[in-house]
Amino acid sequence: MTDAAKVRRHAERVRELVASVVRSQIKDPRLGMITITDARITADLRDATVFYTVLGDAAAQADTAAALESAKGMLRSTVGKALGLRHSPTLTFVLDDVQDQVKHIDDLLAAARNADAEVQRLAARAEYAGEAQPYRLDEDETDEDETDEPDTDDNVEDARGGERR
Repeated sequence: MTDAAKVRRHAERVRELVASVVRSQIKDPRLGMITITDARITADLRDATVFYTVLGDAAAQADTAAALESAKGMLRSTVGKALGLRHSPTLTFVLDDVQDQVKHIDDLLAAARNADAEVQRLAARAEYAGEAQPYRLDEDETDEDETDEPDTDDNVEDARGGERR
């Protein structure tokens, strides 16, 4: 078993190494404006997945994927030598579609803002369905409360049920 902290360190090192090699050593004209965003490595340190983004359209993304596939051997040997592991990890490159997800979330937020504005607009013109005071107050009850006289000794019953004298 490998320590989780060690795996994270190796994954970060793989990301840095791949980014450095892509920037300085790969001279493939198909390679577009690429950014290495993340790298993950398995617990046995045998397989590494490298995530990248490419600035451009689908054709630029496909060209960059082909360039990375052709440079995979050189990248794997560079990573293996730098990490000093018994087995060099195999590299898998995955296009990170963060840009598309960000655009989708922005569209959802804009739709929610528009829906909220519509609700606000409708609420501004809304009126109560009933009267302003929805609870009915009996005028007789309010008059009785005001006219109640305090009990006197003449009409107070004692505990046995009879009148007190």
